[in-house]
Amino acid sequence: MSITSTIETPVRPALSGVEILTGEPGPARLPGEGAPHPRQRLHAREGGEYLFVGLRGTPTPPAGSEPAGTGLAPGDVCFYDVHRPPALDFPERFRATVFLVPSDLLGLTPLDVRRLTRTPVARASRLGALLSPLLSDLARTASKARPPVGEMLAWNAVNLVATLAAEQLGAGAPDAPDGQPPVLGRIMEYVELHLPEIGLTPESIARAHHISVRYLHKLFQDEGTSVGRWILRRRLEECRRDLRRHGRGSRTIAAVAGRWGFTSATHFSRVFRTAYGMSPSQWRDTP
Repeated sequence: MSITSTIETPVRPALSGVEILTGEPGPARLPGEGAPHPRQRLHAREGGEYLFVGLRGTPTPPAGSEPAGTGLAPGDVCFYDVHRPPALDFPERFRATVFLVPSDLLGLTPLDVRRLTRTPVARASRLGALLSPLLSDLARTASKARPPVGEMLAWNAVNLVATLAAEQLGAGAPDAPDGQPPVLGRIMEYVELHLPEIGLTPESIARAHHISVRYLHKLFQDEGTSVGRWILRRRLEECRRDLRRHGRGSRTIAAVAGRWGFTSATHFSRVFRTAYGMSPSQWRDTP
């Protein structure tokens, strides 16, 4: 895929790995870390602008069956896994805007990524009609903005992408796609509701859903993660948002950590640095 302009944004270390690519592609190929997946193909017959969100992170485990092809219309937003980018069957010339975002920056699990990549957000949908043009405008403006402004626009784009992802996952939750056991969806909702509680453990989750701890671990293992990693990731994401939202002076780092279930400020600081490459105070105080 040939791109006429590339905007790399991380002026803020927290945005490390976020890129916005926009331009007129020649050979139709999405940015990825491997060859296009032969059994995943996106089709389009009209020229125009198409938006793609490439999700970086741990490769998602392959599903039992892959869709033979998915049709797109101009303005649609399509999520894809950069480890398994789909092949494109598009007109000779079209405009592409690609947002490359680490999946953990959006708080996504491998299961979430697999679900998101199956169904594009249609430009004709309620949320697509609202956010598709905003994402397009942000990409164009960021390409001409000075670094501090471009960084802020990239952050706004990430938030819009997170909103799209949450909407898609929420809309698809009741159907248990890809053969997902219905109990797993209920467990995920339960964890979200009880995320701040110190007593949220595999044992308490299994007890609340009348299953064994062993079966609980198997459910998450089958989706490429673990109960503990998923809870930790979600808690860190909420802490990071709180620290950025409230800033210095309104709430201490220990208070934010305690609000989301961390009992030790030292442990919180250590896992935060491991996840994001900086301390909680560095993240909070970054202008």
